[in-house]
Amino acid sequence: MPLWIPITIAAAFLQNLRSVVQKHLKGVMGTTGATFVRFGFGFPFALAFVGVLHFAVGYELPALNRTFFIWAVVGGLGQIAATFLLIHLFSFRNFAVGTAYSRTEPAQAALFGLLFLGERATTGAIAAIAISVFGVMLISVAHMAFNVRTLVTSVVSRNALIGLASGTFFGISAVAYRAASLALGGPNFMMQAAVTLAVVIVFQTLLMFAWIVWKERDELPRIAKAWRPALFTGLVGASASFGWFMAMTLQQAAIVKSLAQIEMLFTFASSVFFFREKINRLEVAGCILIVGGILVLLAVG
Repeated sequence: MPLWIPITIAAAFLQNLRSVVQKHLKGVMGTTGATFVRFGFGFPFALAFVGVLHFAVGYELPALNRTFFIWAVVGGLGQIAATFLLIHLFSFRNFAVGTAYSRTEPAQAALFGLLFLGERATTGAIAAIAISVFGVMLISVAHMAFNVRTLVTSVVSRNALIGLASGTFFGISAVAYRAASLALGGPNFMMQAAVTLAVVIVFQTLLMFAWIVWKERDELPRIAKAWRPALFTGLVGASASFGWFMAMTLQQAAIVKSLAQIEMLFTFASSVFFFREKINRLEVAGCILIVGGILVLLAVG
């Protein structure tokens, strides 16, 4: 089994765990604060990853270059923009369709990988991406009065366009992170991923902290008061990101993000087994499609 596969599955599990904790934090602070802790409490761990690999394991630090910084900034800004748009969707009463279209990230990452890096996905990989993306879109509208026809024809709605824009920025950021890591040229995928993560997350932390100080200073005491769960969020968030960056250094971003849809299965497992929640037929169908897409991806990968 290629190494990027277990790394991606582990990263998806950690990201699901981070999301659970962030939902708790959303109850004690605003959206900006809950988003900030992912970066602000994550960057010390990102720097620690680099330190362990360099001082304990003995890997050389790669030489930073202009191409690396350009892609790192593009990725960092793209991720912030994508997250902002996704959170903005939640301010609308009917946000399910928009959220569904934001899940087109793997398909859009395949397009941007071709445009920016000249990477071509195989027919099997494209089929796997399409199957899993459709499965996630079904789950996203499972509790709404929508059918497949409505989902497709609603593409010109405001919510759908915001969702598509979010997916676009997520796709760009994924490809940019892969390009930044590859631009380092060595010494190996672990150190390249760790350095890329450290630079990006410090950049994002400084940018978001400046925004909070300028516009939402009331968030600072709330963040400080919730430092314990925020620290745990930073740890699992940074660990998940480290996994994504390693996987995307080894494999095309679109394929990694397609397998990453397995996170939805972790979410449903938590809902069914821990919270005793019931899922409907459309959600079951979506889960089956995600599993099918993953199996196709593993078969061709």
